[in-house]
Amino acid sequence: QVQLVESGGGLVQPGGSLRLSCAASGIFFSINTMDWYRQAPGNQREWVARIRSGGSTNYLDSVKGRFTISRDNAKNTVYLQMNSLKPEDTAVYYCHTRVSLYDYWGQGTQVTVSS
Repeated sequence: QVQLVESGGGLVQPGGSLRLSCAASGIFFSINTMDWYRQAPGNQREWVARIRSGGSTNYLDSVKGRFTISRDNAKNTVYLQMNSLKPEDTAVYYCHTRVSLYDYWGQGTQVTVSS
């Protein structure tokens, strides 16, 4: 059974930093592409960042230079380091992977950027 469990969200002031974690189980983690998505109130869920099995990464334009996705295959965990946070980054952040054409999501972790 595939499980993705996010953690690390919280309330942070503009300009601050947070690191999100997503622990995966039930998959061959090291060969899976992992993504982070986010969904703000009233908005559709949007893709934020991707890391492939080989370590290559892609980012949403609005987070380039501020967010960094990484993975630790020994811990079956993917991370999202978020720096220089802005109020518009406020959202529920979700971890995602696809296995055999099935999409799997975590429960989400709330990130609120506010003074």
